[in-house]
Amino acid sequence: MFKTFLSAFTSPKAAPWLVTAGFFLVWELGCLLFHVDRFILPRPSEIAVQIVKQHEAIALNSFQTFYTTMLGFAVAVAVGLFLGLLVGASPKIYKGLYPLMVGLNSVPKVAIVPILVIWFGIGTVPAILTAFVISFFPIMVNVATGLATIEPELNDVLRALGASKWQILRKIGLPRSLPYFFASLKVAISLAFVGSVVAETVASDRGIGYLMMAASARFDVPLVFAGLVVIALMGVIMYELFAYIERRMTFWATRSQNPTI
Repeated sequence: MFKTFLSAFTSPKAAPWLVTAGFFLVWELGCLLFHVDRFILPRPSEIAVQIVKQHEAIALNSFQTFYTTMLGFAVAVAVGLFLGLLVGASPKIYKGLYPLMVGLNSVPKVAIVPILVIWFGIGTVPAILTAFVISFFPIMVNVATGLATIEPELNDVLRALGASKWQILRKIGLPRSLPYFFASLKVAISLAFVGSVVAETVASDRGIGYLMMAASARFDVPLVFAGLVVIALMGVIMYELFAYIERRMTFWATRSQNPTI
């Protein structure tokens, strides 16, 4: 019985839960041991109490952040996939478009938010556009990289057999780029949440970012950390969702998760 319990306790599925629980336990005990003031770093128990007390406001603002993030992310997927196919399929488009995309991606996204406010006003639109701007670039780059993995020899053989460029792209290029595409989705969804929250802290009257700014103005640090916890939780859930879809769609390209020693 003890061996069965130990194997379940040390299983790979239990590892994330154990590490997370250990992290919060160390956090809680550290704050108690060193008498850290809640104004500096609230304990996890204090954050949990604040989440329960403010659950209605947190739920309402969380829905707003999730809504804006997913809209911006959906646009980023469509634009990133389209540009990735263009950049990856045509060397001429790659040379002409890629430097511009890299330059735009190098611009700090916080600096874009005031411009979006001037154009669209305070509200939902700047948050959606910021989530889009910050998350489409990884998708474009990974899709283009996946198309670039087609071996020149394979391309020449298919051309010799009479395949058109579109057929090569559809039957070889797109399947090759799927693992890169799903990998980019897991990165882009995290960035989309970052973009939405940044925009909400600057130019919004709703959302987790706005809630955190309002709480910090009242020196309600536990509520600020509650917002961070909610954002992290939404990010983890969406990451795991795309990881599940990736395993289902690209199982043929997934390596074994068992480490070799």
